Amino acid sequence: MSEYLWAEDEPMSGPSQTRAMSSLPTSDNAAPIVVIEADPSVRSRLAMQLGERAVPLESLDGVEERYTQPFLLVLGPSCSVVPGVTGAEGLLARRSDVGAILIAQNLSTEVFQRAMRSGVRDVLGSPVDTGQLNEAVRRVGQSLVAAGRPLAAGTAAPVAADEEPATLGKVITVFSTKGGAGKSVLATNLGVILAQRAEGTVALVDADLQFGDIAVMLKLAPQHTIVDAVGSFERLDVGFLESLLATHQPSGLKVLPAPLEPAFADQIGAEQMNTIIRLLRTFCDFVVVDTPAYFNDVVLGLIEESDDVLLVAGMDIPNIKNVKIGLQTLRLLNTPMSKIHLILNRANSKVKLEVSEVERTLQVKADALIPSDIVVPQSVNKGTPVVIDAPRSSIAKSLEQLADRFCPPVAAKGKKRR
Repeated sequence: MSEYLWAEDEPMSGPSQTRAMSSLPTSDNAAPIVVIEADPSVRSRLAMQLGERAVPLESLDGVEERYTQPFLLVLGPSCSVVPGVTGAEGLLARRSDVGAILIAQNLSTEVFQRAMRSGVRDVLGSPVDTGQLNEAVRRVGQSLVAAGRPLAAGTAAPVAADEEPATLGKVITVFSTKGGAGKSVLATNLGVILAQRAEGTVALVDADLQFGDIAVMLKLAPQHTIVDAVGSFERLDVGFLESLLATHQPSGLKVLPAPLEPAFADQIGAEQMNTIIRLLRTFCDFVVVDTPAYFNDVVLGLIEESDDVLLVAGMDIPNIKNVKIGLQTLRLLNTPMSKIHLILNRANSKVKLEVSEVERTLQVKADALIPSDIVVPQSVNKGTPVVIDAPRSSIAKSLEQLADRFCPPVAAKGKKRR
């Protein structure tokens, strides 16, 4: 690393800049990493976070001429305040073999969208965590595979955009016609269980666009939301969408959070949502979708797109009444009832309402009975899914049994943790 740090003590132009760039070690399977930042201390820190393959430079002067082969470009916080967001727009427009990451001091939806339109592949907030930065480099390195571009060290080739995957992942939508029925708790815990069992990737999408709580329930502070996917819809592909997903580290579950503000919900239509789901299922084993407690175009589109719909009902008369209306609506829309699964939540509650009576009223047999348990609100307040927080509880066991329908425990043997 010392052979690169000397560059911080000299003006980065002319011969010094040339010597720094020419000292970068490259190989057939490792793309160079060029760090651009005006502040010497920030530049040095970023270079140390990225390791020996990084070359820290003060500006973009001479970079394009020196690097005729594909390379990774990390733009520091000073680059996000110049006109056009990064100052690299021209280079990125000319060079499709350059993968750029922007680190922004003030990370906002506007900055993110402008950066994406200029050709930047990912945007991170400053100061950036070392693991987060290197994960972004790995993802952007994957995007350089296309057209014979080299990978950054340690990356794996993604599915090409024009290749049809052998099998598509299963889409499971969790829906309720009444708020407070427990659908978000169910969606979150089901996603976590599937992520622990499945061999491949499992994604959880928060499609409750106005008041989604998935990120809070998983104690995530995501850099990106579904708004960022829609904001760059014209260039949405597997690599870009994957870069937007937050990771729940205890389980490996990938999460696409809801917008941070309710006003952003109007920007997301049914066709855009379905396109995102279709893209996710090309590289995920399972896509679990949480929804709002009402019908709209987005929800109806998701139900149509789904392989299975978990219809969650609480054990009270208003809940059952709304579920009955919801089932009638789905039948009128010619939704195949074979993919609708009734889930009765808090089924052991002593509310003088029997499961058999509910099934008779709805004319549908319950596929799963989820008991009431004090550990649920406790786990929600901790930001830890109940299947992790209280794995031996009765509700955790019932959720495991529900997951058995989609991914039996035997499939988890030998799974490699991500």
